[in-house]
Amino acid sequence: MQAAINLAYENVKSGNGGPFGAVIVKNNKIIASGANMVTSSNDPTAHAEVVAIRNACKVLGSFQLDGCEIYSSCEPCPMCLGAIYWARPQKIFFACDKNDAAKANFDDSFIYQEINVSLSERKIPTFQMLRSEGLKVFSAWTKKDDKVEY
Repeated sequence: MQAAINLAYENVKSGNGGPFGAVIVKNNKIIASGANMVTSSNDPTAHAEVVAIRNACKVLGSFQLDGCEIYSSCEPCPMCLGAIYWARPQKIFFACDKNDAAKANFDDSFIYQEINVSLSERKIPTFQMLRSEGLKVFSAWTKKDDKVEY
């Protein structure tokens, strides 16, 4: 955990992004790390956990973090939590929680609220279209014999 916190602190000093760091551990050894790179990379998805997951998957040669643990300097935001669940590590550990982050002006509460709001009432107008065309892609996927399930 201290390594993740150190990454977050170094990121504050470097100015590369927000005050967040994460490490991926397998067999009690850090195999990858990541710091928030949102502002330096102009990538809103470049949160510490996502960067660390990308780096760990490269190291492991896999799209899943089997047998791994994630240590994050802060409780993962909704996007990072989704990425973590898709990566399927064994455990998640964090230092600060979402309330601590909100006090530092990193408030994700509106995203949690938006998830439960009907499409027509969301802050960003959201519309469904071309569903039947989209369903053809899912049909092709379900019929594909050589697909890699995840």
